[in-house]
Amino acid sequence: MGTTKTEVFTEAQNELAALAKALGHPARIAILEHLMKTNSCVCGDIVDVLPLAQATVSQHLKELKAAGLIQGQISGTSVCYCIDPLQWEKYGTILKAFFAEYQLQQAKCC
Repeated sequence: MGTTKTEVFTEAQNELAALAKALGHPARIAILEHLMKTNSCVCGDIVDVLPLAQATVSQHLKELKAAGLIQGQISGTSVCYCIDPLQWEKYGTILKAFFAEYQLQQAKCC
């Protein structure tokens, strides 16, 4: 298996790529949209609103949590998930800066 050579890229580039990867599946977008509407949610409730198996939803939640977009708190036998507000704001700033970089250059195509 080949290496990804992430070490040759900047920390900011790797961080933005990790965010893009976490957002790179429509189920994860749907989960984030649901959490934004409900403010917090138990995994079983998310399963009820998505056409996916519980194990699949759990895997997507794991990816979102690993990226720092959500946080989970154990409550008895369930885990309650919500948006991580500090990371959410941080990633919002990163995305805005990334897209603004092009506008600042006012580049002309070809």
